[in-house]
Amino acid sequence: MKKILTLVCCTILLAATSCTKKYITPANITAIYTVNGTTGWTVYTDDAGNKSWSSTLKDLPEQDQYAQANGGVLVYISYDDGATYEALPEVYNGISYSYTSSVGSVTIYAQGANGAHLAQAPADNIKVKVVLVDSTQ
Repeated sequence: MKKILTLVCCTILLAATSCTKKYITPANITAIYTVNGTTGWTVYTDDAGNKSWSSTLKDLPEQDQYAQANGGVLVYISYDDGATYEALPEVYNGISYSYTSSVGSVTIYAQGANGAHLAQAPADNIKVKVVLVDSTQ
């Protein structure tokens, strides 16, 4: 009887210790865009009548409804063709940059650092890196 009990206990012990955990790493997506300084901006007017410049980065199919509800969006800009990036929101050369995300796109806004409307759109080409961070609840 002791031998049978010992065998059963050893079998249970081996079965319990042979389980492995499986870690699933979320997939993050990075997309690179260039906003043309002369044609990449349009005038945006908010609900209060305040004007700023905006540029909508489309063709982001990974930013679907699930990602919009559960993931994260990080946006970086570069003025030196991608050698260095700065995270938004950011003030650069007196221009305040911010962004919003929606399903399939990210929109970048540019206005004067003091909140005033810019007479001219940002003149330089800006390289933009959008990072979609996957997450689960």
